[in-house]
Amino acid sequence: MTVQARLIKVGNSRGIRLPKAIINRYGLGDTVLLEELPEGILIHPGEQAMLSWEGTYKAMAQDNEDWSDWTELHDEDSL
Repeated sequence: MTVQARLIKVGNSRGIRLPKAIINRYGLGDTVLLEELPEGILIHPGEQAMLSWEGTYKAMAQDNEDWSDWTELHDEDSL
């Protein structure tokens, strides 16, 4: 989804007004983290933001952890 936003004057700086739907969708609070990437700026929720259970599940599903070594683990009693 692409949304156009205007830069507004805030003192000697500029700010961006984000639509309420985007703020709610991504759980943005009073602070956000800005990550500069070659293709643009990525906005993350601030440190105090917590994922919902659904958000946590989706984030874990994207991790693609490698559990292939799980079968190689042994019980301590069998060593």
